[in-house]
Amino acid sequence: MTSKKQLLILILLTLGISCKNSDDNINGSIDVTELLLTNPFPNVSLNHPVDIQSPNDGSNRLFVLEKEGIIKVFDNSDLATSSIFLSIEDQIYTASEMGLLGLAFHPNFQNNGYLYINYNPNEQLSRISRFKVSDNNPNLADPNSEFVILEFPQESNIHNGGQLAFGLDNLLYISSGDGGTNANGQDLSTLTGTILRIDINASENGMNYGIPIDNPFIDDPTARDEIYAYGFRNPWRMSFDILTGKLWVGDVGESQREEIDIIVSGGNYGWPIYEGSDCNVGPCDAPNLISPLYDYTHGDDVRYIVGGYVYRGNLNTQLIGKYIYNDLGKIWSLDQETLEVTLLFDTDLYITSFGVD
Repeated sequence: MTSKKQLLILILLTLGISCKNSDDNINGSIDVTELLLTNPFPNVSLNHPVDIQSPNDGSNRLFVLEKEGIIKVFDNSDLATSSIFLSIEDQIYTASEMGLLGLAFHPNFQNNGYLYINYNPNEQLSRISRFKVSDNNPNLADPNSEFVILEFPQESNIHNGGQLAFGLDNLLYISSGDGGTNANGQDLSTLTGTILRIDINASENGMNYGIPIDNPFIDDPTARDEIYAYGFRNPWRMSFDILTGKLWVGDVGESQREEIDIIVSGGNYGWPIYEGSDCNVGPCDAPNLISPLYDYTHGDDVRYIVGGYVYRGNLNTQLIGKYIYNDLGKIWSLDQETLEVTLLFDTDLYITSFGVD
């Protein structure tokens, strides 16, 4: 995810055209007339952007992560120029899929100034750290304020996941890929291949975070208490539906299928037993596996899903409630009730992430 040819921020300004495709269940039915894809920030220069977040603090600012260790901040305006909010370039490892990967703002950010990042300090480690905004400048984080929350080992420089997101329960969710080792997806003794859930407002047992009392494996002595769901290959991007609280994940497949999942507590999403809805290594009759909400086969033009968001804006009424995602520059909407998929844009962009303001 390192191409510079990226349009990170995708603004659906007007209604758009519908396309149909014969692959799988693709039979888009959105009846729309005009769709506009635009670069709303022509004066903002980004280098390898991988995530975009808003603090929802009334400031109307956007924050973009660059893989090499920089967070840029700018106003949500077509005249905006960016400045560096935080730089950790001197303490980050960026080979292959490693680097600065995720950002989440504390639900009470407006008052406490806390933000959380997911990055690789070396080739063998993932780290979740808290930083604090400078007391004197809201557009600058204090580089000396780092407080390490959680670290866990990585076996390779691929499949790190890396998304951070706070749920409606104010708990921090962390997407973690299998680290390039397939077996990790079914190994509850490791934090890789999972979605984690921790309480960053607590600390216990010598840790800088707490374990929510309703985490699903808290009474299993063979499992890590932090795990909320498992069976993932590389859940690169995940997001919460701000209306329903559902957690959506786009999990990158291997050689056959890409999948979209809705996450439930304790859920086993099958990797590597299954790749999407295809039996991969078996046993194919393994119990209690959760099938994808939607998955699709690889082709010359689709093979790397980038999870997005459920659209809850008001400018595009026919997209409300649809899940927007990307694969190799093709931007799709998924109707979560009918599982109908509509191609919204077919671009030559290398899209790494979606964001909302």
